[in-house]
Amino acid sequence: MATMVDSCIYLDVFTRDPVWSEWSANAMADAADRGTIVLNSAIYAEISVRFDRIEQIEAILPADTYVYHEIPREAAFLAGKCFLRYRRRGGARIAPLPDFFIGAHAAVAGIPLVTRDAARFREYFPALRLVAP
Repeated sequence: MATMVDSCIYLDVFTRDPVWSEWSANAMADAADRGTIVLNSAIYAEISVRFDRIEQIEAILPADTYVYHEIPREAAFLAGKCFLRYRRRGGARIAPLPDFFIGAHAAVAGIPLVTRDAARFREYFPALRLVAP
């Protein structure tokens, strides 16, 4: 079974976050035990900031576990509509649009999303299955 893992989970592990690294590492390991972990361009871009070279990030994302999927047009459309609704409700411009791409992609693909930032995903993608603390 495929699972998408939010960039915050990777960053918790990469930075050894004192609060979240253990939970995030266990959640990522559980996802890998169930099947492949899906990345898209939004996740890849957000986690790439921790590396100087593409070869470094590629070395820790083995292709037998981590698979890269383009964001489908249907998900991009859904992300835009959800972001518009968020903005119309007074959401800050600084809120990352990538979160909406990630949530919409997982929702359209019908795969669960591992995240520790569940509130926005629950609000804008209520049918999305979340794995969260």
